[in-house]
Amino acid sequence: MEEATSTYQEALTADAARYLADRGIGPDEAATFRLGVVADPLPEHERYRNMIAIPYLGHQGQPLTIRFRCIEDHDHRAFGHGKYNTIPGDVPRMYGVDSIHAASDEIHLTEGEFDRLILRKIGWHAVCVPGAEMWFPRHRRMLAGFSRVWTWTDPDAAGAKLRTAICRDLRSARPVRLRLDVTDTYLTGGAQALYDAKEAAA
Repeated sequence: MEEATSTYQEALTADAARYLADRGIGPDEAATFRLGVVADPLPEHERYRNMIAIPYLGHQGQPLTIRFRCIEDHDHRAFGHGKYNTIPGDVPRMYGVDSIHAASDEIHLTEGEFDRLILRKIGWHAVCVPGAEMWFPRHRRMLAGFSRVWTWTDPDAAGAKLRTAICRDLRSARPVRLRLDVTDTYLTGGAQALYDAKEAAA
């Protein structure tokens, strides 16, 4: 997994960097979180060619797995893949587990990796579940020690369902309600818009 992460990180293209920048993720974040591009796929990764590689890093920085984000503007299913893609057989994981070890008594929880990176960018420790259907009992156990889990889900039906599941399982969950998702809120109003949304939820 280290070989794949290093190879793809070194291959980050200008197009991918612009794609990330358009979502508020600059060169510093890309380097820190080891984002890359599958320019020269390793064995069994051919289906992810030209996708952004998002390594899931352990609390000591070691890559545990990789998810892949297609950045082509097309019908992903028609091309035999999803917008986000997981290695077959890989157990769904929580992204950003280093924050669990680094945070004090509060942590943030997002729906999606890029939203998590935005919250890290503005200085908050955060983790994410990689989709609205990816909340599992083991995640509750991972976050059970925090006095407050600020919960940022997408403002749609799937996000509402995820928010309900998290709040049901975690008494410490405090939902933050947004008109847009975390990334779009940041792009529209900057960090202050997210600070204000958290304050309104307090």
